[in-house]
Amino acid sequence: MAAKGRIPQYFIDDLLSRVDIVDVINRRVSLKKTGKNYSARCPFHEEKTPSFSVNPDKQFYYCFGCGAGGNAVGFIMDYERQDFPSAVDNLAHIAGLEVPREELSPQQQVKQERRKTIYDLMEQVSAYYQKQLRSDPQSQRAIDYLKRRGLSGRIARDFNIGFAPPGWDNLLKTFGDTEEHKQQLIDAGMLIEKEDGKLYDRFRDRIMFPIRDNRGRVIAFGGRVLGDDKPKYLNSPETDIFHKGKELYGLYQARQNNRHLEQLLVVEGYMDVVALAQHGIMTGIATLGTASNTEHLRTAFRYASELIFCFDGDAAGRKAAERALENALPVMEDGRRIRFLFLPEGDDPDSVVNRDGAAGFQKLLANAAPLERYFFESLHEQTDPDTLEGKARLSKLALPRLQLLPDGVFRQLMLDSLANRTGLSRQSIDQLLDEVPAPTPPEVTAPAAPEQRRSTQKLTAKLPGSQRDPLLFALAMLLFNPRGAATGPANINNSEDSAAATLLNNTIALLRKRPDSSTAMLLGHWYGQPEYEVMTEALKTIELLGTELNDEKAEAAFFDTLAHIETQKSTQVLRNHVDKLRSGNEVDKPASANYAELSEADKQQLLAIQQLLKQKHRL
Repeated sequence: MAAKGRIPQYFIDDLLSRVDIVDVINRRVSLKKTGKNYSARCPFHEEKTPSFSVNPDKQFYYCFGCGAGGNAVGFIMDYERQDFPSAVDNLAHIAGLEVPREELSPQQQVKQERRKTIYDLMEQVSAYYQKQLRSDPQSQRAIDYLKRRGLSGRIARDFNIGFAPPGWDNLLKTFGDTEEHKQQLIDAGMLIEKEDGKLYDRFRDRIMFPIRDNRGRVIAFGGRVLGDDKPKYLNSPETDIFHKGKELYGLYQARQNNRHLEQLLVVEGYMDVVALAQHGIMTGIATLGTASNTEHLRTAFRYASELIFCFDGDAAGRKAAERALENALPVMEDGRRIRFLFLPEGDDPDSVVNRDGAAGFQKLLANAAPLERYFFESLHEQTDPDTLEGKARLSKLALPRLQLLPDGVFRQLMLDSLANRTGLSRQSIDQLLDEVPAPTPPEVTAPAAPEQRRSTQKLTAKLPGSQRDPLLFALAMLLFNPRGAATGPANINNSEDSAAATLLNNTIALLRKRPDSSTAMLLGHWYGQPEYEVMTEALKTIELLGTELNDEKAEAAFFDTLAHIETQKSTQVLRNHVDKLRSGNEVDKPASANYAELSEADKQQLLAIQQLLKQKHRL
């Protein structure tokens, strides 16, 4: 067991500088030299051709197939399924180093202990609910319900299913013996506090399904009502440890039962996941009271190369499938597969697998429609592809959606299919696609030199639309060559409240404190935090550019992109003024509060527009 105490950041940085990520990974996965990098078939998902790349210069890995990426510590954590201290101990042993520990500050101790206490508390609560299912006299209704749904005691045990007895204060009495413990229960979302300060249990008279994170820790609960209370299913609220827009019920169990997942089934509810598992189909996952979003799909694709959505065949199921399709398109990179299964109206995976067994359900899965088929069939329902008007409408509906697809073979094949269905040439389709609004690469102006502008434009032109966001691109350039932060601005002023904007500023602040940080060190700083996923998106940008990128180009492109961001902001200010002038309400007013902030060129342009508007006003 790892010693207690915080591992100093200086030691982690030193450790990452001593170990070679190629050696670390090659001991576990056979790597092959490909150019300046090394490649292999990804150890985190099934694939036939290598999409896993290791960069020895910058000491990181990235997989184009599932999006996994990070430094040597992160690889050990994911591959060996170890926590952070154990992974550091593992690498330190390889490097022949002793891992030091340091005392946490009082604030750090409080924060760390608070999170650890909540995790521990949730495990205790889960055990309490399981005990109530076995021993509480009122649990017989829950047991009868589970038996009617075809669940065995074994599967209930494997998923830690429990029972919250009727009553307003069972959990409160059991765990809320002190004010501190009461607050912990509130923080965990297990107690509700009324306006008058009174507390009561959130879950009452419900079958309880623990929700586990990627590391197997209980982070929340879902409760299925036994009486007439509403809603039928109730989830824990958002807490410090639970974010429902990112978690997937059943994913932990699926990974535990399948070292190399090939396929995951996206179903609607807890009972669907558990019922499939009861019949030996241990690949079901479910979103938590919300429609599947792109973040859910990115998470699922880290562990499997194919997703099958299972929907009811009614109108609600079709509507849910439309939402799923929209969210699926941006993540459909080459090597990934998505299919859609519509069950007979009135059925769900639970009812089908209990009636027809695993073999019957697998037959349905075999006939699930590939994304490309469902995509065009759903559009054909809104058009008449046998008429010229219908073909034109099909093109108008399809192109904005196809623009969401990442660049690659699949995108090109989808465009070919649209050309065949409309009778248009591929050249015509490409021309129409160019007219669809989409993210564009930065068009940089001063102060960058002309050769810098051309260099950056050449780099970004090689990226798919999803990677051309200026903020993400700037973050990628800074991650590749961190020295740019030393002479760059201390803060990027940007109106977008985006994760990339926030992380870019935080990375600059960190590099000013630790200017010698490497790419691997930056990844280690944010490992296990929400920002890490943005970092891996930046890694993808770096890997897509490949040999086109070096330290000098990255540094120049970083500053070039910052200039573009500033230009965008100035242009937006000018546009706001123009919009006001066009309204006719401020034709005679030369400026507003932001007028003084405009450049002389912008002022001249604004005054010229004002004169034109005055002439129009007089006419």
